[in-house]
Amino acid sequence: MKYFLALVVCLLIVDTSQAQLFKKEKVRYDSNQGRGSTDNNLLRWGYFLGVNSYDFNFDYNTDLPDIAVTRNPGFSVGLIGNLRVNSFIDLRLEPGLLITTRELNYSPEWFAGIADTKASDFVREVRSTYIHIPLLVKISTKRINNFKPFIVGGFSTALNLSSNEDNPEDNSAGEFRTTKNSLFYEIGFGIDFYFYNFKFTPSIRGLFGIKDELIRDDEPNSPWTTNIAGMQTRGLFINFTFQ
Repeated sequence: MKYFLALVVCLLIVDTSQAQLFKKEKVRYDSNQGRGSTDNNLLRWGYFLGVNSYDFNFDYNTDLPDIAVTRNPGFSVGLIGNLRVNSFIDLRLEPGLLITTRELNYSPEWFAGIADTKASDFVREVRSTYIHIPLLVKISTKRINNFKPFIVGGFSTALNLSSNEDNPEDNSAGEFRTTKNSLFYEIGFGIDFYFYNFKFTPSIRGLFGIKDELIRDDEPNSPWTTNIAGMQTRGLFINFTFQ
């Protein structure tokens, strides 16, 4: 449903502004009659809405069936601060709130030799609410009429408000725990679309965790965490930016 709504918003914007977007003459991007943002301003501001899909990458100590991760679409919202370096390079800070849910499905082989296992033992839900702060470098091409493609990349950190890192209960009580703080690198691409009063930018970006995010169970032989050598977040963002 969230993907559908995002697509509808994109189509409405393109449809209502079609004459501006596809004309050969460049439209003037200068919101609020000259008091808003232009591409030549040193600082520009905006906001973004989007959807996300998070996954985990696992490394294992021994050869057991992989943990299957069920991904669910999440929601993203945040602000943009853009610092112009030159006509082709910008530095961007994009603090945002990202909400997502992942489900981990364990194979029964992980519980071999353990009596009284239940169906609920094979499933763990991981809910995450991130305060996400990326610092990105945006490298654009020359503007072509009312289009301007770009690539973007950089590093980010996130505070997971739903991590359960300090929770004394672990998987034996049904609580899967992750670290509060995470580090990532990000890379993506997008296109700036110029309209008379604003700039609309759809983009796709991948996120990759750098450090281990798993909090091990207190029991040294826990079937849920003992065989996991490392666990890093992976994510995909589809964002719609307005400046």
